[in-house]
Amino acid sequence: MRRNILREKLTAGLPTVGTHVLSTWPTIIELAGQSGSYDYVEFTGEYSPFTMHDLDNLGRAFEVAGLGGMLKIEQTQYTHQAMRAIGSGFQSVLFADIRSVEDAKAAVDAVRAETTMSSGARGRGRMGVGMRRDVGTIREGGKQSYVDALDDVVIAIMIEKKSCLDDLDAILSVPGIDMVQFGPSDYSMSIGKTGQTTDPEVVAAERKTIKLALAKGLHPRVEIGDASQAARYIEMGVKHFCVGWDVSILANYWSAQGSTMRDMLSNDSVAPASSPVKAPGIKPY
Repeated sequence: MRRNILREKLTAGLPTVGTHVLSTWPTIIELAGQSGSYDYVEFTGEYSPFTMHDLDNLGRAFEVAGLGGMLKIEQTQYTHQAMRAIGSGFQSVLFADIRSVEDAKAAVDAVRAETTMSSGARGRGRMGVGMRRDVGTIREGGKQSYVDALDDVVIAIMIEKKSCLDDLDAILSVPGIDMVQFGPSDYSMSIGKTGQTTDPEVVAAERKTIKLALAKGLHPRVEIGDASQAARYIEMGVKHFCVGWDVSILANYWSAQGSTMRDMLSNDSVAPASSPVKAPGIKPY
């Protein structure tokens, strides 16, 4: 079974850096790996169209690039998409839309083996044996190494709904959760303050999430647009960041560079080219 880079770093207490993609083009994963700066890439499947073949190709790209892979999925697809992503080579799953203790338990169940062979609190699960990429199709399916690999899948959950914050202590006490991420956009909408991500109530909820996660020995993760936004979270004890989205990087670049070029080519800054002078009866070219 392939080594789980993200699990190894969490176990060792080391910081981690990831980035997001919505594109299924495997070359983007390879480019991130070539930078030498990232531990894993999150494929934000909650927002992106994809096929089962795309998941397999992304799994291959993670291996080529020497990166871990995380899939973000929404609630109605927990069991199916988690199973298919892990089978394709993803080694961590980010579960969105957690609202209750039952939701958190369902997230854990979706990635663990249904067996008594598993260790400790990770023994509960719904995953059976499959002929997929993660086990070399036929080499390690149904073996202890497969069960151990499922135990090592990193489970991250989104804290982004009011009901989740209201019962946060119990939710973060569910065995098997590894990483916790606050979602200010969804939370602000959940409490009737849509788009007000800097509202004091939203900021307080984020601080509560990070503080409680650390107190319970979990790993708070923060999404940021660029590295300049990390300092205040590092001061709070956060060591895990996912930086940038491919779509935002492209949109910001196109907007900035296109606007600059339009300004440079405006009538006020660029003189019109002189028209060639035509002598009578003589063609200019």
